[in-house]
Amino acid sequence: MTTMTTTAPPIVQLSRMKLLAGYLRRNKSLGIGLGIILLLVLFTLHGMVTVDQARAYPLKAKPKQPPGILDFSAEAWPGKLPMGSDFFGRDMHAAMVRGMWQTALIGVIAGAAGTLVGVVLGFTSAYFGGVFDAFIKGICQILTPIPVFMIQIIIASSLDKRDVTIFTMAWIVVMLAWMGPTLVIRSQVLSMKERQFVSVAKLSGVGNGGIIFGEILPNLLPFIAAAFVSQVFAGVFSSFYLAIVGLGPLREPLLGNIIWGAQSQGAFFNGWWWWPIWPAAAMVLILSALALINMGLDELANPRIRRTE
Repeated sequence: MTTMTTTAPPIVQLSRMKLLAGYLRRNKSLGIGLGIILLLVLFTLHGMVTVDQARAYPLKAKPKQPPGILDFSAEAWPGKLPMGSDFFGRDMHAAMVRGMWQTALIGVIAGAAGTLVGVVLGFTSAYFGGVFDAFIKGICQILTPIPVFMIQIIIASSLDKRDVTIFTMAWIVVMLAWMGPTLVIRSQVLSMKERQFVSVAKLSGVGNGGIIFGEILPNLLPFIAAAFVSQVFAGVFSSFYLAIVGLGPLREPLLGNIIWGAQSQGAFFNGWWWWPIWPAAAMVLILSALALINMGLDELANPRIRRTE
């Protein structure tokens, strides 16, 4: 009697990177958005290493020079001013590098602070309820219908422009950045605390801290991530429109400040088209990337719209 032995097929273990790459291929919005952000980060990091940041300020370059990347002669390539210079003598390459990370910093500060406050208030009000929940809900209902940009413009215009810095601008944005995350987290916690797994945890003797951090919070991570990205988007956009109307830190090359300067000097009418084009293109890319990432995270958090392979 002979026995046949069969060899089990080898178990293919995919690395986390391969799993992530496979998911990003399915979730195209998230993949494209992260790809754009990665390219912008690489551009900024490369510029911070290779470009003198002092050239982002006035009188550091010959004014009104067109982009050197458009001159293909051997003498000009690579040009000293690959993205040109503006009316004030700023190297546009250096200004774009510095302006992009400064604009992004305002958005990240607004996103982090607004989301953190929103998570704390949303969890506390929804889970424990009572007077505190009614108070938070009432404040949000009163402030939400008011256009945020009007409040930000009033606050920014009341400050001495000489005292406005990157961080001052960030906190102007942060002051109202908590409302959106608070309402999102509150609604999700109200839904989740009534689910069966929370009831089972309570019957098992798990305390409030264990339920919040061990049961509810892990299920809310996609919503928290989406709220963070939304607030970064709002922070970047707020810094842009405050700067473009002249309410930003005028000494810094924020993307909005660059466009404000180009507008005030009639850049397009004088043929200096490259001056406003670079910051406008950067803003379109940044906001588009954040919107795509937010769509991808929404798809991750909401099973109803999650794509199948």
